[in-house]
Amino acid sequence: MFTGLVETMGTLVRQERRGPGARLTIRCALAPLVLGESIACDGVCLTVDAIEGDRFLADASAETLARTTLGGLQIGHDIHLERALAVGQRFGGHIVSGHVDGVGELTEVTPVGEALDLRVRLPEDLMRYVAVKGSVTLSGISLTVNSLLNDTISLVVVPRTQRSTKLATPRIGDKLNVEVDVLARYLERLMQRPSPAGSAEAPEGGDAAWMSRLGKSGYL
Repeated sequence: MFTGLVETMGTLVRQERRGPGARLTIRCALAPLVLGESIACDGVCLTVDAIEGDRFLADASAETLARTTLGGLQIGHDIHLERALAVGQRFGGHIVSGHVDGVGELTEVTPVGEALDLRVRLPEDLMRYVAVKGSVTLSGISLTVNSLLNDTISLVVVPRTQRSTKLATPRIGDKLNVEVDVLARYLERLMQRPSPAGSAEAPEGGDAAWMSRLGKSGYL
């Protein structure tokens, strides 16, 4: 579990193809690392499989390479890094699983004082999970959605976030790993799968019944 608050930047120093997958070597200042721990790399949860000085090695499956930007990274590319949240830490971002839903594209950058207004086009099937003033994770960064327009979202990146991430120098056409709010995913699943007949935990009737209950409870 992560929060979307980037700890530091790492650098991809080696990518070794292993069948359909790959073994990534990333140099970073995170220490001490532990074998088997999880690290979000540009928003992708990877497991530390080996440690070599200031580098760690992690395996990326074919699915990970195909669904995220990791498959197209060049050697020397910077990577956002965040270690898994420890019990007792402050929760400054939002719930981030490190399971990327798709890849978005940066389409517009507008300075707003010292901040930057970014427009990012998302895959069409992900727009239903995004809400104004809700949270979304872009390449491992927890951000707040300011507005929605068709298949595009608008977000403002403050100076502090710019200084600690690659969003200090965004370029039109940049690809960004997208993870929608996991709560939206679970809500959709609950609405699609009504409880067994006779269950007192949820109303029968699928979406309509769930929408009715949510409305009566003040959530709609």
